[in-house]
Amino acid sequence: MDENTFSSTGIYSLFEQFGSINKIEKDQPIFHEGERSEDVYYIQSGSVRITKDTESGRILTLKIAGPQNIIGETTVFCDVVYHSVSANAIEPTYVFTLSRAQLENFLKTSPELLMEWMKVIQVNNLKNETRFRDLLLHGKKGALFSTLIRLCNTYGIQQEDGSIIINYYLTNQELANFCATSREVVNRMLNDMKKSGVVTFSKGIITIHNIQYLRKEIECENCPLYICRID
Repeated sequence: MDENTFSSTGIYSLFEQFGSINKIEKDQPIFHEGERSEDVYYIQSGSVRITKDTESGRILTLKIAGPQNIIGETTVFCDVVYHSVSANAIEPTYVFTLSRAQLENFLKTSPELLMEWMKVIQVNNLKNETRFRDLLLHGKKGALFSTLIRLCNTYGIQQEDGSIIINYYLTNQELANFCATSREVVNRMLNDMKKSGVVTFSKGIITIHNIQYLRKEIECENCPLYICRID
């Protein structure tokens, strides 16, 4: 397995062969939290924001899912058949849609596909586990620092001076949603890091100048790169 990617071609081929492809326009929902889950989705192109409403009324962004990501997968072989999160297209996005019942039937009849599916679920669980670990152990700072590290691993462009440009536009409010906190709190933390020379930012593009500082602050466990990502 390449350390930067995780591939499951058999599962993906199921969606391409038996699913229907749909275009989701920018800012349109694919599904809402609390809706009955009838389908599972494979993203062919574009990007999707996966979010969850918190009890305090804030929105927690769990991930930005891009091409070759499966979403809506949590109810497969599960008694709970309602979406626990919401999914909205960030840009025009094409997704293959396969019914949950049809996918379950395929998995029941093929041990090879079932094994691949278990690997997909395990990787997603590990991604979520490490995100929540940083939030629980290190609070809002840990959530922001780990989000920046994951953005570097997913969209980062290494520069000759060792800095990393995150080639993905994000507002401070969008960053705050990853941390389930307010924009003002994120503004303050970013400005403190800017004064310390850890980051700079311009027009929504962030440059990380000292990623080792971020890793040290959250006691980074050096997870494989296919785990430590924002997607």
